[in-house]
Amino acid sequence: MSDDHTHVQEFFGARAADWDARFPDDGPAYAAAVAVLGLREGDRVLDAGCGTGRALPPLRAAVGPSGVVLGADVTPAMLQAAVRAGRDRDGQLLLADVAALPLRAESLDAVFGAGLISHLPDPAENLRELARVVRPGGTLALFHPIGRAALAARQGRQITPDDLRAEPNLRSLLAGSGWRMTSYADEDTRFLALAARDD
Repeated sequence: MSDDHTHVQEFFGARAADWDARFPDDGPAYAAAVAVLGLREGDRVLDAGCGTGRALPPLRAAVGPSGVVLGADVTPAMLQAAVRAGRDRDGQLLLADVAALPLRAESLDAVFGAGLISHLPDPAENLRELARVVRPGGTLALFHPIGRAALAARQGRQITPDDLRAEPNLRSLLAGSGWRMTSYADEDTRFLALAARDD
């Protein structure tokens, strides 16, 4: 396991037990972001870096009982918190790294990633792996329940021009990783970038 994974596991592992309690009002923002994905009954979707599984209930509601919902995370404590919250009823949880997913090529219709992009050790390579498992024309949603400026203020830092989530940077990164950005919103109340998998 790389140092990057160890850092991510340590960071989130130490916070898993009270993660949902720290952000109790995010549910509607997750549901709204999932709605924008345009999932249909029977679709197959992955919540990449699912954490405590907050996106799993709206993802299940979107794809219905005939759909497939997977939640993958590299931090065991986060998956354990998802189970304690009962979210494993809405999707199958996988202890897996988004850099090497145990999924067949083109086996999914969509990927949802909440707070994911800033924790990827190799964003270009990791986004290519997400593209590998999504069918051509499938969708990627990169989401955060607050925008870049609000998140930076919460963390006591400034946004810099090299911020990965700045529109030109993210558009270029996605384009080089098998995705085409289709929409971008960076507001106080949410960050949501949608991309389509290249044919």
